[in-house]
Amino acid sequence: MKILVINCGSSSLKYQLIDMDGEIVLAKGLVERIGIKGSKLTHKPTGKEKVEIDMFIPDHKTGIKMVLDELVDKKHGVIDSMSEISAVGHRVLHGGDKYTESVLITPDVMNAVKVCAALAPLHNPASITGINACKALMPDTPMTIVFDTAFHQTMPDYAYMYALPYELYEKYAIRRYGFHGTSHRYVSHEAAKMLNRPYDKLKTITCHLGNGSSVAAVLNGKCVDTSMGLTPLEGLVMGTRCGDVDPAIIPYLVINLGISIEEVNKIIYKKSGFIGLSGISSDSRDLEAAAEKGNKRALLTLNVFYYGVKKYIGAYAAAMNGFDCLVFTAGIGENSPRAREHICENMDYLGIKIDKEKNRIRGKAVDISSADSKVKVLVIPTNEELLIARDTKEIVERL
Repeated sequence: MKILVINCGSSSLKYQLIDMDGEIVLAKGLVERIGIKGSKLTHKPTGKEKVEIDMFIPDHKTGIKMVLDELVDKKHGVIDSMSEISAVGHRVLHGGDKYTESVLITPDVMNAVKVCAALAPLHNPASITGINACKALMPDTPMTIVFDTAFHQTMPDYAYMYALPYELYEKYAIRRYGFHGTSHRYVSHEAAKMLNRPYDKLKTITCHLGNGSSVAAVLNGKCVDTSMGLTPLEGLVMGTRCGDVDPAIIPYLVINLGISIEEVNKIIYKKSGFIGLSGISSDSRDLEAAAEKGNKRALLTLNVFYYGVKKYIGAYAAAMNGFDCLVFTAGIGENSPRAREHICENMDYLGIKIDKEKNRIRGKAVDISSADSKVKVLVIPTNEELLIARDTKEIVERL
């Protein structure tokens, strides 16, 4: 069984075509910086040369079409036709309170995803675009959705409730949901394997740091808290999202700037975070390069980000009464030695110490702890696609 996994992020699109007989990756790739200067497609067919296509990619629909074209390309492709794909698994950010596990795509499910788009305006619409593009090209192929909110459904009520009038929770399900669940689930499992420890007897803090970022506390195999909330806006400073702010800022902007709620939403979702603070870019790589050249706003932006991650690590250490393992994953977490070093420095009180030489790696699963670190610090490349493929295979086999 060959399963295509489509993982649409706010400014990226990852994909893998996996032969589930042995879980062999036939091809994988990344469409990055969608809608941003410098966007490109990197296609990696197993056993063949990597292909890089540098061109402006304005939206996710264009990116999906490019991916499918490469998969069946006579020179760079790995299959003869789309009919070889048994199923497609899609990552969808927000499932609200209706879905706590992966599901087969039906009209009702798609309607629910559209409803939840109001809670995830950067992600759910991108996923819908990806799903529709695939359905148009493969109308008879079964497709599934793996919700990023599912892993966090084990949070206790005192962790996911907001101190708003209770009726708002009863009528509108306003609560913390959390996101990046597929990634947090994958790397927390991998951490237990790397440490040769039982998953259900480990306290882990997982840091998914990328264009979108979140931290999760995983106690004995169950998520007990996470930094994102009702939407992916809450929590850490991100590429274009503001993260935690005083909620009174919203009406203040409406009243004093004379702007609409829609305009405020555009500010906090698309004009804040890295791009808003720095005025340079929503990509941390650009900020690191600028900071190295002495750009003060780039340095300030990075320091705000590092400090925010530190605070969540400390909070979740308190929530779990200590922890055994700290994991860095996703674009920044896996590939930025600078970010890992700054986040971990002056954290020895919590037992965190890293080896700077070991930390000089990118994109590899490595223990970067120093010999005297009480907490294991790991870098683990996430593989949301493999988990999505596994869930998809299980669902399709029941049809």
